[in-house]
Amino acid sequence: MTASFLFIVQIILVVMLVIAVLLQKSSSIGLGAYSGSNDSVFGAKGPASFLAKTTFTIGFLFVVNTIALGYMYSSASSESVVDNLIESTDVKAPSAAATSPIQSETTPSK
Repeated sequence: MTASFLFIVQIILVVMLVIAVLLQKSSSIGLGAYSGSNDSVFGAKGPASFLAKTTFTIGFLFVVNTIALGYMYSSASSESVVDNLIESTDVKAPSAAATSPIQSETTPSK
């Protein structure tokens, strides 16, 4: 699989994940979801609805695809952006004559 194919899959997964999250019913309990109420994600019944399972599956695929894309892009480039920046701005050291603070003057011949 190429990176461009995985990138297209990533965009499709993002759109599907946003739609799946927006279709879910809002419980409007705010931070109470973490207190163990029955409407929370890990409540008494767990994620029983089809939409919650679908959202979890799409989210899992999104994370796996992101890791695969990161691995493919990191293995494809052996140099970092910083290495390329240093190489492009590399300035040669000036010669020893130009670095001496006092230039020797030539005496006029008689």
